[in-house]
Amino acid sequence: MEAIQGMQLVLMTVAVSLGIFMNILDSSIANVAIPTIAGNLAVSADQGTWVITSFSVSTAIVLPLTGWLGRRFGEVRLFIASTLLFTLASLFCGLSSSLEMLVFFRVVQGAVAGPMIPLSQSLLLANYPDEKKGLATALWATVAVAAPVLGPILGGYITDHYSWPWIFYINLPVGIFSAALTWYFLHERETEIQKSPIDYVGLILLAVGVGCLQVLLDQGKDLDWFNSPVIIALAVTSSISLIFFVVWELAEEHPIVDLTLFERRNFTVGTLAISLGYMIFFGSVVILPLWLQTQMNYTPTWAGLATAPLGIIPVLLSPFMGWAMDRIDLRLIVSLGFFAFGFCSFWLSGFDTTVTIDKVAFVRFIQGIGAPFFFIPCTSILLSGLPNKRLASAAGLSNFLRILAGSFGVSIVVTLWNHRESMHQSKMVEGLTLYNPLLHKTLQNLQATGFSDHASYAQVLQALVNQAYMLATEDVFWISGVLFFCLLVLIWFARPPFLGKGAAPLVE
Repeated sequence: MEAIQGMQLVLMTVAVSLGIFMNILDSSIANVAIPTIAGNLAVSADQGTWVITSFSVSTAIVLPLTGWLGRRFGEVRLFIASTLLFTLASLFCGLSSSLEMLVFFRVVQGAVAGPMIPLSQSLLLANYPDEKKGLATALWATVAVAAPVLGPILGGYITDHYSWPWIFYINLPVGIFSAALTWYFLHERETEIQKSPIDYVGLILLAVGVGCLQVLLDQGKDLDWFNSPVIIALAVTSSISLIFFVVWELAEEHPIVDLTLFERRNFTVGTLAISLGYMIFFGSVVILPLWLQTQMNYTPTWAGLATAPLGIIPVLLSPFMGWAMDRIDLRLIVSLGFFAFGFCSFWLSGFDTTVTIDKVAFVRFIQGIGAPFFFIPCTSILLSGLPNKRLASAAGLSNFLRILAGSFGVSIVVTLWNHRESMHQSKMVEGLTLYNPLLHKTLQNLQATGFSDHASYAQVLQALVNQAYMLATEDVFWISGVLFFCLLVLIWFARPPFLGKGAAPLVE
């Protein structure tokens, strides 16, 4: 079947991109509104986090199944059905009157959201001309990077000025328009449908293993990690289920997840690079606004605005990336991306509590250079040489591992951040004695301005905690910088030719 050309190609790209933008935006937009949702539904903030956990668990389970679902029902039909069901679930999320109702529809929303991410990749690549596949990858990655950055800003604005159900209602027109336009352009370009037997054992093992692992990562901090019997039980169940899953799938004649993709060097190297890079990147994306809100007294909206410039350069550079990927070694482009991330991480590690919003925004703007140089060529590398019929499976598996790595990144970074804060605080407390002349002078100055003895000590303690978190934030960014530079080596294990103009099928 011939590739789509001209204005039809533009409109098809808009249709698919709107669906994936809505999907990825929704996964981050709800995070900001959790305290408001919990208050309105009369539950605790800890209970409210199940709004996030329920979505991430169901998405994680379904993501690696995308290839099998696409072969069984057709990729175009599956994408359109997932988009419409996602839109319908969004409506019921907004109408929910209890936490139980909201969590149920978030599970449904997450389940149908899973196939949308990889299918948007495979549909774009399958319908773009060979000479423009680099541009297709660049456009997809731009949306995937920009949506999580805009999510907190939009979520904060809607929560501050309207009511929380509107973070779900805004999906309705976007989802309907995306599904209608996708059907118009692609309903006659359906992929081949294969009615293979259902691998029930693999499906159950995957659901149990991934479900337990995702709950462990989302709830581990609140339950004090492995000091909790619940976390230990989840870890044991997840480990056993996933080990048996891998063994079963490798021996199964009709596996539900195609693990033989890892026999391809570029898929393995590209998936490792994008997963580990995203794990470090997403951890820093979470920790910076968290520090700004908890220690620098930024509102959610202002914290979002301070970090949002990260998404500006990816949007501006996407047309250039499509051109550059056909002319420059993709491993060199990825290396430049890792270098930009590492450089900005070291830059952020030099901040202190006097930093201004414009400086934070500027560093994030510069850090945005790394995003298109990292995500776009990494995606092309891991998909290089694959036939169209395997693109959905490869995209589903790689996106699953990338998102799972992001969950690991957030859990590790937040735990490390709190641990380093405790360490720095304990060291600083050692010097807080009445024999310390600086402390004595500070207390005198505070009392001279009207503070009581108790209030003066409280002010000193608050300043100490604030500094401890600042030092912990610097530690996190310094470690991130080191790890980004270490990843420079990994990507050079990939082997050309890569996806793009003139790329031949890779025989391995």
